[in-house]
Amino acid sequence: MTHEKTQGRPKFSRPPWGAGWAQPGPGGAHEKTQGRPKFPRPPRGAGWAQPGPGGPQYRVRPEALKALDPMARRVTQEGATEPPGSGRYLHHRERGIYVDIVTGEPLFASSDKFDSGCGWPSFTRPIDADRVRESLDRSYGMIRTEVRSAAGNSHLGHVFDDGPRDRGGRRYCINSAALRFVPRAEMAARGYADYLDQVEGE
Repeated sequence: MTHEKTQGRPKFSRPPWGAGWAQPGPGGAHEKTQGRPKFPRPPRGAGWAQPGPGGPQYRVRPEALKALDPMARRVTQEGATEPPGSGRYLHHRERGIYVDIVTGEPLFASSDKFDSGCGWPSFTRPIDADRVRESLDRSYGMIRTEVRSAAGNSHLGHVFDDGPRDRGGRRYCINSAALRFVPRAEMAARGYADYLDQVEGE
């Protein structure tokens, strides 16, 4: 699998802490982990697609909220931002899709992930435009566009217009804590077979 990089690194101005951009910290904002990370499988009903009439149902369930770790709860439910360079999916390169950690709603595909150098996982587009909602965010004295999941209303991050021009020009800057990864080999069994074509040919 490849992890596409843009040609040339864009220059970003430095906003206040927690504003969706890389900030200096111990080990630097882009420190890589050694070896392949292990992601534990959550309990049944906690952030996976659930069967229902007409297809999978993506709803906020009490057991899913209870299963969230403190950082995931702060990010998805309170609109916080995880420290730059700390997210478990920042340097993740496995084929598959990223879903809402709360509802299991499919959000982004690995084929749309790229290295923006911002300190958070970046994607050029959502897996389906109807799966995310964008709204104006005036926090931290800036005007930005917040991104939330459509079904669970989980805070995911922000979207900027400085992504790869040849891939639409957008950069979805997303918190790892808001996501759960589903490997391609498990997608059909987990109810995501309709999105298999989005991770082909990587």
